[in-house]
Amino acid sequence: MPRTLLASFGILVAIATLATEPAAAQTAIPLDESPRPTAAAARATGPVDVDGVLDDATWSVAPVIDEFWQQKPDAGMAATERTEVRILFDDDYLYIGAELMDQPGYEPIVPTLQRDPNTRDGDAFGLMLDPFLDGSSVFAFFFNPGGAVRDMQTADDGRINNSAWDAAIDMQTRVHDRGWTLELAIPWSQLRFDPAQEEQVWGLNLLRRIRRKNEDSTWAPMDRRWQIYVSSRGGRLTGLDGLRPGRNLLIKPFALASEPSGELQAGVDTEFDAGLDLKYGITPGLTLDLTANTDFSQVEVDQEQVNLTRFSLFFPEKREFFLENAGVFQFGDQGNRQTRSGATDRDFTLFHSRRIGLTPTGSPLPILGGGRVTGTAGPVSLGALNMQTRSEGSFGAENFTVARVRGEPAPGLSVGGIFVNRTETGGGSAENRSYGVDANLQAMNGYLLIQSYLAATEGTAPDGSTVDRGLAGRLSAGWRDPFWEVFALYRHFESDFDPGVGFVRRRGMRHAYGTFGVQPRFNRFGLLELNPYIEAHVYTDFDGGLQTRLNTAGLGLDFQDGGMASLEVTDRFERVDESFSVRGVEVAAGRYDFVEASASYTLSGARAISGRVNVSGGEYFGGDRQSIGGSLLGRLGSQILLDLSLDHNEIDLPGQASTTADVYGAKLDVFFSTTLLTSAFIQFNEAQEELVTNLRFRWIHAPLSDLYLVLTERRDTAAGMVLDRFLTAKVTRLFSF
Repeated sequence: MPRTLLASFGILVAIATLATEPAAAQTAIPLDESPRPTAAAARATGPVDVDGVLDDATWSVAPVIDEFWQQKPDAGMAATERTEVRILFDDDYLYIGAELMDQPGYEPIVPTLQRDPNTRDGDAFGLMLDPFLDGSSVFAFFFNPGGAVRDMQTADDGRINNSAWDAAIDMQTRVHDRGWTLELAIPWSQLRFDPAQEEQVWGLNLLRRIRRKNEDSTWAPMDRRWQIYVSSRGGRLTGLDGLRPGRNLLIKPFALASEPSGELQAGVDTEFDAGLDLKYGITPGLTLDLTANTDFSQVEVDQEQVNLTRFSLFFPEKREFFLENAGVFQFGDQGNRQTRSGATDRDFTLFHSRRIGLTPTGSPLPILGGGRVTGTAGPVSLGALNMQTRSEGSFGAENFTVARVRGEPAPGLSVGGIFVNRTETGGGSAENRSYGVDANLQAMNGYLLIQSYLAATEGTAPDGSTVDRGLAGRLSAGWRDPFWEVFALYRHFESDFDPGVGFVRRRGMRHAYGTFGVQPRFNRFGLLELNPYIEAHVYTDFDGGLQTRLNTAGLGLDFQDGGMASLEVTDRFERVDESFSVRGVEVAAGRYDFVEASASYTLSGARAISGRVNVSGGEYFGGDRQSIGGSLLGRLGSQILLDLSLDHNEIDLPGQASTTADVYGAKLDVFFSTTLLTSAFIQFNEAQEELVTNLRFRWIHAPLSDLYLVLTERRDTAAGMVLDRFLTAKVTRLFSF
């Protein structure tokens, strides 16, 4: 079977190489040209009325930025539609005015009015600001023509992302018969910069997305691998002077009332509560966050999952306080949508914030409060977090501490360390500690990536003895340029490695991984990119015995309309030392060889009706398995979004009755405006015979200030009873000083 996979891969590489357009036919500019472009901001000579119409006289003093270069589909070529951007400032605000012109008769695509939307599904304008010009504290904003905003902070030249960051800004858009316009005012208090520098030079980049053409273009030319917030690929913004940031103090109190009911909440009284979040800019580079009586009752429920393996499932963090600046504390396996890396944070992360304030099944535990300091001090990135939970039921009070430091001793080289501690504080003395050091190198124009870490854990039992000593480590190296992709990985996880505030999918093993592929631009027959590849995983125990082997040949397809497809065939071996069960079907201990195949297709998100479907099947531990999953997404303009999802699995093992494991979901979002929305999310997990309903109403009554009404219910369908139901009203108000 491996020979067949290699032969298939060789044929695909040959086809992809021959089909690629010859380099001589290209007339594009160099995407990595140096020096990078420079733009100038002008001081406003009069007031700016932020109404989406650039008719204030002061806009005439701002130089026009109008050279944009495609990232895709024709990298390095001039943008097909004209974009004009102007930048002004005064003592209080940075102003951005953008004219995004289009051909008559074409309206921009506006898929949603949701806060922090996926801007890939529609037309968009993006802005990157790097006040320190070193990638350590970057601000990125994305806007769609309907006025929806996605804002984020990044660090380490785009490798650490904080998508939960929200800025209090003033912005208006207008759609007209020649395209659309955007007018934006960002208070200086929302940004971090060094006021001691009288004349500022910032990093800058601008993005224009025309969804109907699947075209992305940027002011500072960038290869398609890079995101706009990668500061080292941006240009320069000059002309800023005399800037003052203000106090940089934000206070956000909240009040709530919650009415519990249901079988598991019998006798629980109505809850009235209040709390406070505070954010303070200690220095231009460091930010302090404090939280008291922390509450997350408005957070959307987890996505239901089906587990067909013998290893734990990973559930991502959804709580805003922990999402903000989460990248600063990131330590472990990392991956992204552009690269096959063999392991991601769903395999190992030394700090997983869901360990704080949640039970192993995801039920909330009360959090007394805590604090966090994040940011930069000179060339060093810092993060420190401390949280205290209260006892509830059988769960005692605990304290959690995380400290993370990272520096860049040379361009592209990042080295750092982390300490994580979990301690019982409610009368117990058990403790769990984790330590780690890591080093990462990105070199040779960003094509070469080397990653490594070494981590250790230990625990203290209630009697004071030390237990659970264990080690984990990784070394990987990869190369990804516009055509080739090669990556190799080695990981080592001892059986006693137990990070009490982390997540490990699999331990007691050595893991080797390798992949090789190409991704040439195809640009014909409706295709944009063709990506044939092979990859192999080998897991062994510490005696050298083979545990798991996977050999895969695959093909990825990117279409010119934004759709995607993939095909994979895998030759697999599994050694099962102890039997395990899936939905009542027992997989016996033994050695298993089997072949699996999968296919997926994703429709362009720009369509009124889009979605995805994935089908897989083949042999399964001596039997057979078939799975089909996907979603159907329907949009009625930008205001109504319906998402129907299905995950269906059938398992048939010899001598046992066949079984199914299904999850169904339906989600309806209604956006009355960018500040008023409702959603209904209903899920049925057939394996657990559980129906989960989550109804949410949100009104953004002032910048970063909300009113929530939330109903969450969990129902046992077999017994026909409500396990628990919570009706919650919560209001927050942001005060900026």
